[in-house]
Amino acid sequence: MQVRKTNYTVNATPTFQVLSEDEIEAIYFSALTVLYETGVRVYDKEGVQVAYDGGAIVEDPKEDSSLVKIPPWLVDKAFATLPRKVVVTGPDRDYKMELYKDALYFGSGSDTPFTIDPYTGKRRRAVYKDVVNFAKLAQALPHIDFHMSLGIVQDVQVGTYDRWQYLAMLEGTTKPINITAVDLDGLRDQLEMAYIRVGGKDEWRKGPIFSLYIEPVSPLSHSEEVVQKLLFASDHEIPFVYTPCPLAGATSPCTLAGTAVQALTESLFGIVLSQIRKPGAPLIIGGLMSNMDMQTTVYCYGSPEMALLSAAYTDITKWLGVPEYETAGCSDAKIFDEQAALEATMNITTAALIGGNMIHDVGYMEQGLTSSPEMMVASNEIIDRVKRILRGIPVDDTTTALDVMDTVGPGGHFLDHDHTYNRFKTEIWRPTLTDRLNWENWTAAGSKTYRERVHEAVIEILEAETEPLMDEAMYKELRRICELANEKHKDEELDFDIFG
Repeated sequence: MQVRKTNYTVNATPTFQVLSEDEIEAIYFSALTVLYETGVRVYDKEGVQVAYDGGAIVEDPKEDSSLVKIPPWLVDKAFATLPRKVVVTGPDRDYKMELYKDALYFGSGSDTPFTIDPYTGKRRRAVYKDVVNFAKLAQALPHIDFHMSLGIVQDVQVGTYDRWQYLAMLEGTTKPINITAVDLDGLRDQLEMAYIRVGGKDEWRKGPIFSLYIEPVSPLSHSEEVVQKLLFASDHEIPFVYTPCPLAGATSPCTLAGTAVQALTESLFGIVLSQIRKPGAPLIIGGLMSNMDMQTTVYCYGSPEMALLSAAYTDITKWLGVPEYETAGCSDAKIFDEQAALEATMNITTAALIGGNMIHDVGYMEQGLTSSPEMMVASNEIIDRVKRILRGIPVDDTTTALDVMDTVGPGGHFLDHDHTYNRFKTEIWRPTLTDRLNWENWTAAGSKTYRERVHEAVIEILEAETEPLMDEAMYKELRRICELANEKHKDEELDFDIFG
């Protein structure tokens, strides 16, 4: 088709938007009002002092906290130095996330106390080997771009699990990692491990090999541990996710707009404090928002409200020009079943269409309490399917194929035409797990269900022979840091049977 029209519009991808610009502005200016008039409670004295020195108003001092109010001009000042693009790489630099408007990256979630054993199918406590296995899955799955632990290492001292999780992830993957930290000591140790893994502080500065997950306490509270980690990350050029997790109807207003206002208020405080501390500190706005189910009182990970809130928050962050931490690939189901596939498909689709940046929690089940290898592998294909939708339908002289139709003519076929041969691999999506056999061939192949095929893919990846990602000397040096932390916490005891 020869285009001879002016003002010809092309949709490179399908588009999706939840909030209008006027609605985004209303939420943003409402958040500024809450931040200035209601304020947030800060439980770290150094954080309070940093905010005060930067221009914040401090009121109602108590022994453990103060009320901090941020004037709107201070928010504007913070945005003037906040990076609009954040980069996180893998330790060998083969993988990289460049987080900015509409740049899509999918990854797993972290710190689930339970996991589904890939061999027995039983739900049990997560241990070190599970975290290694999930990292190995992340390494093998092409549409998982970054990794979080998908388990709490619970066969070590309680206060040291974060170091062991990082070691387990480094053992299994060279993709960018989003870590958690028990406390400031845990963060220091993990940064030291990262320096060793990447070759020193100067190499870290060329591209940080992890980002840090930090979660303030809704409603409108910022604990001592949270603020300490924020300040340390700002000082040491650690990209960090500042992600409030308000629960509509419980820890935030029941209305979705009210929840978005509160979450943005909590995020804005993190932005302001980080930029006062160190202008240019890299930050990703988080937004794990959902609703409380009023019958079960659980935090919903598969509800339409979660998908809507995540999408709306992405609209807001794109308007602000800040990288965003989205949620998808998760479910409230207890095992990988039809509900899990349905909910993961819905939230992956909305997250991708809206243009979320760092989209996490792939592999989450049971309100984030349990991780599932099958959910992770299935979501990898769901992401691939959605990416095909995102490619849209290009319309130009070659894709309208008028000359091809003219050559084939009425009553012909296109199977042996060069146009088909040259285009079918890129034009038509090909599944790896989804079944398209006819009944007879499906029966001959074993009549396997989708769950069975996904499970077989999990086992195939876990049992594949792979080369070590680190030499033995480096692994021992990293493990030494974890063991020293264990020694410091040696009086802590496990309070459960990890195999129970």
